[in-house]
Amino acid sequence: MPSITRTVFSLIVINKAGGLIYQREFQPGLRKLSTNDYLVLAGTFHGVHAITRSITPKIPIAQPAPSPATSSPSATAPTASGYSYPNPGVPVTGLDYLETDKFRLTCFQTLTGTKFLLFTDPLTGNVENIVQKIYELYADYVMKNPFYQLEMPVRIRLVHILVSGDDSVSYTKTTHFSRTIERTQQGGSRIQDKQK
Repeated sequence: MPSITRTVFSLIVINKAGGLIYQREFQPGLRKLSTNDYLVLAGTFHGVHAITRSITPKIPIAQPAPSPATSSPSATAPTASGYSYPNPGVPVTGLDYLETDKFRLTCFQTLTGTKFLLFTDPLTGNVENIVQKIYELYADYVMKNPFYQLEMPVRIRLVHILVSGDDSVSYTKTTHFSRTIERTQQGGSRIQDKQK
């Protein structure tokens, strides 16, 4: 039986205010969207996510039925003393995933409100594990970077390289140094800085 490779199409990271802070396409054949389209998509998804979180239905909690000796003739039906979510042990999250016959959109929201949107083939397995790994890369290489400003677009080239998963990558920084990262066969990496 031949192995089938499932596809990751795109990754979008949205800050807690609904602004686009990172976007990456992984498939070259996708229809290209403009930067403005991605900004609109991020803001729209942020709004839809907030709406779906707020419209999660609540079920009325009925008071226990009064005993026949203490009941009055005017109290014929139990009254609602409050409302509860269908599964009170699970926090309300909003839109977690959206699946069509062409793609699956998975949303992972951090405790700080940052959302990771991963567009994949509907049959791709372990999507939650992929998103979790991307979040770990974000935490390690973006949030621990002393030069990164919170809620601003991610302009860290190393994150772009790590997310793409290239085995050997060469790039030049726009500053006075050019940096070459070469992955060795042993799994380590060697970083060389060269003065321009």
